[in-house]
Amino acid sequence: MSPQVVILAAGMGTRLGRPYPKPLTTLKDGRTILAQQLGNVSESFGPDAQVLVVVGFKLEAILEAAPDVAYAYNELYDQTNTAKSLLKALRVTGDRGVLWMNGDVVFDAEVLRRVQPLIDRDKSFVCVNTASVAEEEVKYTVDDDGHIKDLSKQVPTSSALGEAVGINYVAASDKAYLVEKLDAVDDQDYFERGIEVGIAEHGLKVEPVDISDLYAVEVDFEGDLERANEHV
Repeated sequence: MSPQVVILAAGMGTRLGRPYPKPLTTLKDGRTILAQQLGNVSESFGPDAQVLVVVGFKLEAILEAAPDVAYAYNELYDQTNTAKSLLKALRVTGDRGVLWMNGDVVFDAEVLRRVQPLIDRDKSFVCVNTASVAEEEVKYTVDDDGHIKDLSKQVPTSSALGEAVGINYVAASDKAYLVEKLDAVDDQDYFERGIEVGIAEHGLKVEPVDISDLYAVEVDFEGDLERANEHV
């Protein structure tokens, strides 16, 4: 089954210091990050996969670069964070499960093939890297059943099992709860806060999917871009 795919590309990307949206950063193979993501989606789910891109900052540049996908507009892109961008997307994608990713993640297409069985079973998940636990990254813990328990940058590195990599899925049955929590969290919250509150208040079952043997690099700084370029 081909899922509804959402790419969050509304942010200003100030940390990387480019004058254009971060997803339009060019990789060493000549593609942009966005083109690499769209190529992975097409390769994994077929050319007819439905893709929705949430735009904001300099949206015209993204529309010109990728004219054949659907769009949602976060008009408050300079005042809100990824929780509100994801909320925009989930509200216009009906009652289907949604696979979403941050618009600055350079990743191996094999990641999408690995998660296909969970998508087919409509199970909510978060892709994680258990080989790295950096203080500034979104980290996670699990409960006794192995489902995600805590998911935030505030998780102590001493108790964290790894990092979230920015590729996730919400099952159709969990979607309404996540929409409710994304709506309630603060404007500056990341979408992980909505997941975390949904777990705590509604008992959402979210599986961690270990992709540590594959590459997935979230490009925030020049050093991240250099690491991403080692793989493409």
